[in-house]
Amino acid sequence: MPSTQEKLLDLFGNPAPVAVVTGSGADRVGKTVALYLAEHGYRIALHANGSIDEAEATAANLCDQGIEAKAFAADLAEEAEIQTLFDSIHFYFGRIDVLVNTAAIWESKRFDKVTAADLRRQFDVNAAGTFFCCQAAGRRMIDQPKGGAIVNIGDWSIARPYPDYAAYFVSKGTLPTMTRSLAVELGTRNPGVRVNAILPGQVMQPEEATSEKIGRDVERTLVKRKGDPAYLAHAVLFLIENPFVTGVCLPVDGGRSIFASGDFSASG
Repeated sequence: MPSTQEKLLDLFGNPAPVAVVTGSGADRVGKTVALYLAEHGYRIALHANGSIDEAEATAANLCDQGIEAKAFAADLAEEAEIQTLFDSIHFYFGRIDVLVNTAAIWESKRFDKVTAADLRRQFDVNAAGTFFCCQAAGRRMIDQPKGGAIVNIGDWSIARPYPDYAAYFVSKGTLPTMTRSLAVELGTRNPGVRVNAILPGQVMQPEEATSEKIGRDVERTLVKRKGDPAYLAHAVLFLIENPFVTGVCLPVDGGRSIFASGDFSASG
């Protein structure tokens, strides 16, 4: 069986490929994905906006473990900042092999109160920000002999949306089409570039969640199991390292997108 470095060398042409994880500053899904990829042989470019201090602390911790990592700040609602972000990452590491788009905003507002500014804010980060990150990373990947891999993070609830998040769901609903389109755009330029997406269920509970709420959320799944960010990170690694999968939107939701328990909740 080949070693991790041999496997990554064969897949990416480098024994220590570079993974960019957007939205990996705060202690949420992005950070979990970044740490998981670091454990599996990847050098890590952490991205954050408001939580850059946390991203820098994570990068320092990884460096202490002998894993090359660096934090970068950017507002993904600004196209120019995205271009500067990826210029800086590529200049520092010399390559970009993987992009995982976990950065997103999630805001509650009654449908009748949503303004054009609200809708644009959701689209600027969740849709346009993801698109331009893919574009910036994809430009580097198509120039690399082995290409690269992009994983977008969507939301299972676009299939069964709940009230008071209309602007969010409309913005997140673009990701499956974007994923398929960019898989074609980049794959036809370099067959080694793959683009996939994950549609996660509730893999993190809010700090204030009661045991009763967590129990209800478990019962709403088919697998009767509490979600965990590690499940999503495991799926990310699969999509990164399987060279025969592209254009796929994979639910990681415990079966919630296909199962209605009869008990409605707007908790995700």
